[in-house]
Amino acid sequence: MEASSLSQLVLPAALFMMMLGIGITLQGADFKRVFTAPRGLLLGAIGQLALLPLLGVLVCGLFALPPLVAAGLMIVTFAPGGVTSNMITLISRGDMALSVSLTALSSLVAPFTLPLLTALVLAKLDPGTQLNGFPLLPSIVKLATVTLLPVLLGLALRTRFPLVCQRLQPVVKVLAVLGFVLIVVGIVRANWERLPALLALYAPAVMVLAVIAMALGALLARMGGLGPAGQRTLAIEVGIQNAGTALMVSSSLLGSVEMSAIVLIYGVLMQVPAALLMIFSNLPVRPGVVQAD
Repeated sequence: MEASSLSQLVLPAALFMMMLGIGITLQGADFKRVFTAPRGLLLGAIGQLALLPLLGVLVCGLFALPPLVAAGLMIVTFAPGGVTSNMITLISRGDMALSVSLTALSSLVAPFTLPLLTALVLAKLDPGTQLNGFPLLPSIVKLATVTLLPVLLGLALRTRFPLVCQRLQPVVKVLAVLGFVLIVVGIVRANWERLPALLALYAPAVMVLAVIAMALGALLARMGGLGPAGQRTLAIEVGIQNAGTALMVSSSLLGSVEMSAIVLIYGVLMQVPAALLMIFSNLPVRPGVVQAD
């Protein structure tokens, strides 16, 4: 199957399964925390939806990225983390309730904010006529169909059939991962000859974005009075973006190989600081040092 067919068919299906997997892990309480414990959620939303895109603008300018590449990296900053950030938060001993609640909130908001912000970036950067065009309303509808709809469906299924959903979670995750791997393989194959050059050119910008975003999230949480677990959670939620959703926009909606390549590079390299955080969070506590969570 060609890379274009993968992006048009397999990627939306894989993303649907990923978001369904998120939905069947959610409960009504995850949404109620928006009102009962708003501080962490408010800080996380500010970090994800405002500070991270501003950081993206600074990184694109600092490294003088070409318009298509800059647009691709900005799309990454518009796609808040999903199930991957939840998993990393769990391993890093973060605040799982906060992480899942942020995922629930971003799942409702991102299908609308991401296309709007993408349209603004494309208009500003004017990356040329290589793109398929970006019809705003159809893009919102398509993104909502493969992200918001499965989350709501999963939430309804979890409410009605909780035991069945618990048993289905591993299957849904495996199907989603397999589909995503197919997409990654297709994009890597499309860029195979120039992938080393792309890494050499753009890996520094991607790493700077990922590392500073995680530090920014932790700093935001600390300034907001959250404890160590909350600080680790916001570091992850602000620093780890949803590469699957970003690929959906860059590859399936815009049909841009260049944008998809930078998103793919981000999807791989963002795991480096995340892995370091997971290792650091699980180091043995030194004698006499109390680790407060």
